[in-house]
Amino acid sequence: MSTYTQILYQIVFSTFKREETLAPSNRQELFRYIAGILQNKKCHLYRINGVYDHLHIVTHLHPSISLASLIKDIKLAGSDHIKKSKLFPAFNGWQDGYGAFTYSFRDKDKLIEYVKNQEIHHQVKTSRDEFIELLDEHGIEFDEKYFV
Repeated sequence: MSTYTQILYQIVFSTFKREETLAPSNRQELFRYIAGILQNKKCHLYRINGVYDHLHIVTHLHPSISLASLIKDIKLAGSDHIKKSKLFPAFNGWQDGYGAFTYSFRDKDKLIEYVKNQEIHHQVKTSRDEFIELLDEHGIEFDEKYFV
């Protein structure tokens, strides 16, 4: 018997202290690098995008990969790549923690469109407010003292 899954995740994580260090000019290079990590882990990437202080990744996880280990690998390898290639000179790393939210496969196109339009979305909403909305939408209790 084979293993079959369809778990669609939106993963969100921020730069250290939400510093606005991810300049638009080099984001696509970072996105390609992260896409390569996902491909190597046999995860299907639907969309990646972000703004100055955080990223969104819409992906399906391969059954052999744990969410925590995938995010750890993305953050560690991504930081190393950023520093070695000097993509974002002011980058100081990623903030501890992340958000990971599951969605029905029926919502995939709507979710992809949402992540695609991050730059427009953040003209009117801060990343902090967006993250709190995601937590509320998914019924996740949180303590605001951990929000930098």
